[in-house]
Amino acid sequence: MHDSIHVAEEHRMLREQVRRFVEREVLPHADDWEAAGKIPREVFRKLGDLGVLGMRCPVEHGGSGLDALASVVLAEELGRSTYSGFAVAVLVHTDMASPHLINSGRADQLARYVPGIVSGEIVTAVAVTEPDAGSDVQGIRTRARREGNGWVLNGSKVYITNGVHANLLFVAARSDPEAKPSRGTSMFIVERDTPGFRVARQLDKMGWLCSDTAELVFEDARLPADALLGEEHRGFYEIMKNFQNERLVAAAVNVGEAARAIELTLEYTRERKAFGGRLWDRQAIRQRLAALSARVEGLRHLVYHTAWLDTQGVDCVAQVSMAKAWGGELVNDVVLACQRFHGAFGFMRESTIERMARDMRAHLVGGGATEVMYEEVAKRMEAAL
Repeated sequence: MHDSIHVAEEHRMLREQVRRFVEREVLPHADDWEAAGKIPREVFRKLGDLGVLGMRCPVEHGGSGLDALASVVLAEELGRSTYSGFAVAVLVHTDMASPHLINSGRADQLARYVPGIVSGEIVTAVAVTEPDAGSDVQGIRTRARREGNGWVLNGSKVYITNGVHANLLFVAARSDPEAKPSRGTSMFIVERDTPGFRVARQLDKMGWLCSDTAELVFEDARLPADALLGEEHRGFYEIMKNFQNERLVAAAVNVGEAARAIELTLEYTRERKAFGGRLWDRQAIRQRLAALSARVEGLRHLVYHTAWLDTQGVDCVAQVSMAKAWGGELVNDVVLACQRFHGAFGFMRESTIERMARDMRAHLVGGGATEVMYEEVAKRMEAAL
């Protein structure tokens, strides 16, 4: 497929770099990472050497100062790896966690942490979700209270990607329990060795096996005064702002995953013999794959156009929400259809498409449930009347 008209030469070079990296550093080793339940820290350092961990970071802090179009190129290529756990672990660091620091951090905070984030020495996570607060961010119960010159955190977080092995976390907590959640939530920088903070357990998942997912506990976790990230009590708005970037890259991952699933199935059906001919010679199979390919191409153009709108400063919450919802549903449709065309082999653990079928289910929930995304679209439809 051809690139979007919005993709410049620098984006094409990035795509080639990331694709070569995946072929050289990911595909030969990712099955071992899946078995181990983690990605070696060295992989993040190699990504840092490649320059992709700091694409959205300011140039003055060692980053590249690129925009949303670079993020979706990176996300699409990571999705093409077929290892969703690897893709999401990297993108949480680059586009879901560290942007909280980039967008809201003071000069001293940026100087302290950004060089390590860019190099891969620091791996980040964002801790918003709780047992009773996922897509509903206003349901956060973790508390932050002032004590002396610092803060004390109490509460728990769950389903936190990179939560086990990250050494820097951005944590949402209610800093004013008397105020509305949208006006009483703050973001905090939490280092891994903070007293009172611990990883309660690494969660056992259906898919995304090489990305670690944690339950976190804060029991009188003591933070210094400068751990506050951004304005006090304004954390809800910072979370919602970054959700747009998070959801856009999630949709871009779906583009890469779906496109690669179709390619793998095309290769398989062209080789697989049945009833005296190739599966590809069956009109029903050819046309089904062609129809799925058309839908993926439509999603690709929506994602890239939305990224371009973001670069122009246009309010594109509706388009982001559409892309996130459509992407999660479409990649599941594509991969499950492709798994069927693989026959019994598609049910075997040794097949790529089997792993993808397990991994895809998370896209209907992670980063915002599909129904929540469509509600965002519906609100803006009504407001436009």
